[in-house]
Amino acid sequence: MSDRRPVYRSEFIDDHPLYAIVMRGAPVNRENSIMPSSVLSVRLSRQERALLETASSQVRTNVSDFVRRKALEAAELDVLECRIVTIPAKDWDRFEAWVRKPSREISALKDLARRPPTWRK
Repeated sequence: MSDRRPVYRSEFIDDHPLYAIVMRGAPVNRENSIMPSSVLSVRLSRQERALLETASSQVRTNVSDFVRRKALEAAELDVLECRIVTIPAKDWDRFEAWVRKPSREISALKDLARRPPTWRK
């Protein structure tokens, strides 16, 4: 069994603090793994259940698939908005090398920044 305790590490790069939590353990790969089936039980009021049934029927799926999909979408958004980035220990040196690289100019992004927004046209 792998040690999943976080390792807290902070460093300063160009006088700016850089914080990371390094988690030990194998990364989850949804595409290459078979997801086992498990049950998640949630208590709902009658009104909440009716709303979920109505919404799931409108998109032509069952309540279970609808709730699973919407819960996963919400979880992914929450994870993306997380202010702490988790970097596996095996990737820490590569991350530090990337952070220390000088920035590079991307001409397409400069061109895009010069264009007026579409809502102002």
